[in-house]
Amino acid sequence: MTIQCDIVTQERTVFSQQVASVSLPGTEGRMGILPNHSALLTTLDFGDVWVRHPDGEEEHFAIGGGYAEVQPDKVVILADSAEQAEEIDLERAERARERAQKAMEQGVVDDPDRYAQIQASLMRAQIRLDVGRRHSGRRRRELATGAMSQRQSEE
Repeated sequence: MTIQCDIVTQERTVFSQQVASVSLPGTEGRMGILPNHSALLTTLDFGDVWVRHPDGEEEHFAIGGGYAEVQPDKVVILADSAEQAEEIDLERAERARERAQKAMEQGVVDDPDRYAQIQASLMRAQIRLDVGRRHSGRRRRELATGAMSQRQSEE
């Protein structure tokens, strides 16, 4: 049994497939969604979304907050930002984290909106780094192993 999972941002559809389960970083804690889940609308925190495919393989996404609508046959994640672990440019994310960290250290002159923007940038960069480091290396190893196996079978 599967459930449709769509992860979308204002710019694009990041993911859209039938999956066995979804794990979300809700603002009140992590939640797991399985097929036939009760209807639910919730806010999402910065964090790692993962989907488990029917074959057991997992895919991971870094999201920067948003909302999730759950129906018994569908999960729609409307994320402020979302990126698949393998798409994350770790060097770029590190530079963004350093810029945001520097801005936080320099202080923001009585501008709560600017402070919130910088804080969100810092959190988004940090989650991208965490997810990218944790999951993209594994995927790269799997691809390299698969590529190696393919080369060996051709010889």
